Amino acid sequence: MLPEGTRLTGSSSFADYLASAAPELMPGAASRTSGAHADLAPHATTIVSATFDGGVIMAGDRRATMGNVIAQRDIEKVFPADEYSCIGIAGSAGLAIEMVRLFQVELEHYEKIEGTVLSADGKANRLAALIRGNLGLAMQGLAVVPLFSGFDLETQQGRIFSYDVTGGRYEEHSGFHSVGSGSVFARGSLKKLYNRGMTEGDCVTAAIQALYDAADDDSATGGPDLTRRIFPVVSVVTSDGYRRLADDEVGAIADDVIGGRLARPDGPSAPLN
Repeated sequence: MLPEGTRLTGSSSFADYLASAAPELMPGAASRTSGAHADLAPHATTIVSATFDGGVIMAGDRRATMGNVIAQRDIEKVFPADEYSCIGIAGSAGLAIEMVRLFQVELEHYEKIEGTVLSADGKANRLAALIRGNLGLAMQGLAVVPLFSGFDLETQQGRIFSYDVTGGRYEEHSGFHSVGSGSVFARGSLKKLYNRGMTEGDCVTAAIQALYDAADDDSATGGPDLTRRIFPVVSVVTSDGYRRLADDEVGAIADDVIGGRLARPDGPSAPLN
C-alpha cells in the first residue's frame, strides 16, 4: 500500500510533491552549507542549440573541469527531457545531472497524471521553477544554467529556451543559442555560419564548428578527441521525436571539420552580404 502522502491530490508536479514529502532528496539539498564551493565540484561547459526547418538540434562538448584540472574527458551534457525535447547542462555537473533527472520525472509524472503531454511553454516554465529552487547554491558558486530545446507540437517548429541562475526564462528568437564557459566563442561562430534555410545536416555541422571554435579559445571546452575517438553529443528533435546521433556519424562530421581546419585554422567564413 502506498504511503499516505503519495495519495494526496491537488498538483501534477512531482517536484512539488518531493519538496513537501522528502525535501532532503531535492537536488543539492544535502549541500546547503555556507561558503563558496565553485572549485570543489566538476563543471560542465559549452552547449549549443540551433533550429532548422522542421526541428532543433543540440550539441555539447565532453569536457568537465574542476578549477584548472580536467575532471572528465567524456562527460555527457545533452539529455532527452521527454519524447519531444532535450536539455543541455552547464555549471556544476553533479547538481545539473540531478536536476535533469528530476525534470525528466517531472514531465513523465505530469503526462501520467494529466493524460496529456505538457506544452513546450509549460515544460520551459517547469524547468525555470527547478532552477529557481537552486538559487541558494548558485549564490555559493554551484550554479546550474541549462539550455532547453524542443519541438513544439502546436506550432510545428523547434524552439530554444535559455535561463539565468534565478530561474529567469528567455526564449531565443535568433534561431540559435549557446551556454557555458565557451558560449561567447560558440555564439560568435554561429553568427557567421547559421542561417534559417539550413538543413538538419548543415545545422549539425555548424554546431560542431561552433564547439570547435569554443574549444580553440576556451580551455574548459573540449574539442573532438581523435586519439580517444571522443566526440560531441549531438541530439535532434523533430515531429518524429528525440534521437541522438550515433558516435560514428558525429565522428565523420568532426573528421571533416578538422580536415578543413588544417587548411583554414580559423574555420569557414561567411559571405559579406
